[in-house]
Parts: sequence; structure tokens; C-alpha cells
Amino acid sequence: MKLTLTGCGCGRDSLTADAQKAIRGAELLIGPARLLEELAEGKPSCAAATPNAMLEAALSSGKENICILLSGDSGFYSSARLLLRRLPEEERAGVRLLPGIASVQAFASRLKEPWQGWRLCSAHGVECDPVWEVCQGSPVFFLTGGKNPPGQLCAWLADAGLGLLQVRIGENLGLAEERILSGTAGEFAGEVFAPLSVLLAAPAPGRERRTPGIPDARFLREKGIPMTKQEVRATALAKLSIRPDETCWDIGTGTGSVAIELALQARRVYGIEPDSEALSLAEKNRRAFGAWNLRLIPGRAPEALAGLPKPDAVFIGGSGGEMKAILRTIAEISPEARICISAVTVENLSAALQTLRGLGYAPAVTQLSVSRGKTAGDLTLMQAQNPVWLITGERA
Repeated sequence: MKLTLTGCGCGRDSLTADAQKAIRGAELLIGPARLLEELAEGKPSCAAATPNAMLEAALSSGKENICILLSGDSGFYSSARLLLRRLPEEERAGVRLLPGIASVQAFASRLKEPWQGWRLCSAHGVECDPVWEVCQGSPVFFLTGGKNPPGQLCAWLADAGLGLLQVRIGENLGLAEERILSGTAGEFAGEVFAPLSVLLAAPAPGRERRTPGIPDARFLREKGIPMTKQEVRATALAKLSIRPDETCWDIGTGTGSVAIELALQARRVYGIEPDSEALSLAEKNRRAFGAWNLRLIPGRAPEALAGLPKPDAVFIGGSGGEMKAILRTIAEISPEARICISAVTVENLSAALQTLRGLGYAPAVTQLSVSRGKTAGDLTLMQAQNPVWLITGERA
């Protein structure tokens, strides 16, 4: 069997010469009904939308020269990858893979812009986190579809506080109904667009990429609302070993300083805080640092933890006297999560150690005793800060 996987670009007008030749020479065309309707022109054809259906039709056809039609480019979020993987090994050697003009190329040409600096992301039938994507510092191109059309992606961006983010939408590229739209995520949130649509979003503003340990003076402060200090924050993040694809909780978020540091490292962060004034302050700090992937949750732990996505790492800066209940809840929801607890009293240190051991964790303790320089005339004196214990725990 001679099998050609052909990228058809945005339709007839964008077919490459190789694609045209492959289609003309094929005994059988297989592909989505939309492409067959446009390109078959009376040739024997079989409509199939999924890789399994395409492969079954090809293997059972009895034809020698078969062309499978694929939207866009065969190497850009295409069914070609799955087709090649599922083909019997003896059939793969004879397969030809023909590129086409990808939707990202077509859209960039309509906008008269280069696309080599764009971040490329598929939201077509797969899980997608547009807030995290736009926080990476580059314009983001989304191949949309299924449960993630442009209106839904824009709604998620607007819900995170990015309603003014500039976005552009390409609808029905290459077809008679083609439209290019420009506006903000808030304007397009919830709007309905054609199934064949793409979205380009500007990078999120105010985002600072840096190592942990933001100076305390950079955060907005209010009397009576606690904040974990710079040296403790930097050490806590080192202990938690945050990875870019992880979900984190910050329990007792206060000013939001730890949650913001986590959000600059992780995919998504949830800051839990019962005090409304502290939440208001944390929201101001969230916006100031561009921590758009941080969601603030009003409520008291452990009750407020119900329904939150499973965490990979948890920082506990304030327990409200519920240390044991909070740790038990974390162990039930995500027993593999890495935990770091900040304690300033011996009682909380003891409660944390006993509870972690009882739950099967192997706790470790680090005491931080930090002194900061303070000028007195021409002299510098060292002023001691309150000692802090960091208790970390992972399942033994």
C-alpha cells in the first residue's frame, strides 16, 4: 500500500504542488467530510474524522495508492502523528508525509506579522490553561476547537483579571466566510465563533520573571496583616522544589507574598485566606506582580480546601489553630504533595511534627535566625528578626 498523509493547508487555494499531485494520483481519498467535499471532485472517497477511522478505512480498502487528507500542516497538531504511531510497522516505510500551510502561517500572513516569536498551543480537544500560557512572556497562538473555542479561552482570561488583554481571532481562514477580528479578551468572552477558528493573545502585562526572594519593600503592606519575610520565602520555595507544571496551595495567604512567589514558578496557585481585608490586599499585590495564575479563595482551611484542584505542593503560613485538621485534609486529597509549614511558636512546631509523623510523612526541620543590618549614624548594627521554623514533609 502506498499511503500519503497530505497537509491540505486552509483548503484548495493553499494546496502545495505536491499535495495537488498526490490527490490527483490517488485511487482513494480519505479524510474529514469538509475536505472531501472541497477536494474530491468525483474521486472515490471515504469520510473519516478520527485517526482510527482513517486507518481502518485505508487498511480495509484494498486500494494501493491512498491519500489521507489532513487539515493545515501534517506536522502541526495533526492526526498524522497518531496515524504513523498506529500503522503496522511493515506499512510505515512506504508512507509519505506532505506538509501544508499551517493555520499559524496563514493567520500571521493575514496580520502581516512574523510568527517565529509566538508561543504555539493547541486547545483543540485537549486540556488548555490559557492564563498560564499568556504568562510566559510571548504572544500565544491558540489552535482552538471542541470545548475550548475562542470565546471560552477569552472568558478564562477575563476571569483571571486579564479582560483588557489584546486578542485577535481568525475565523474560517481560507474560506469565503473568513473574518479577522481584533479586541480584548473581555469583549470576546463568551462569544460564539465558527468551529474553524484560531486565537492570538498578547503576553500578560506586569509579569516579572526572577528567582525567588522578592524584597519585602516591593509588596503593599497594611498594619495587622502578616507577611512571610524575604529570606523565609526564598528558603520555603527552595524546600518545596516547585516545577513549572505544578499546582500549589498557600494556606493563610495574608498579603499574598508566598502565593505570588509560587505563582511566578508554578502553573497555577490557590491562596486561601479567611480575612477579607487580607484578601483585598493580596489581590492588589497579585495585580502589581502580574501573578494572573494565582486565584484567591476566601474561607478558612480546612473547609475552604474542598473542591480545589489536587496540589503538588502546599505552603502553610497560617493555620488558625487548625494545623492537625489541615494536614489530615491534605493527606486525604493529595498524599504525594510536598508540604512546607512556617511556624513561629514552639506549639505549632510540635503540632506539625507530631501530625506529620502520624500521617506517615518523614518531616525535617530547619530553623532560620535572620539578622538584618540597620544603620546608626556611621555604623551598622545587626537587628535580629524573630526565628522561624520551616517544617517540610514528604511521604516516607
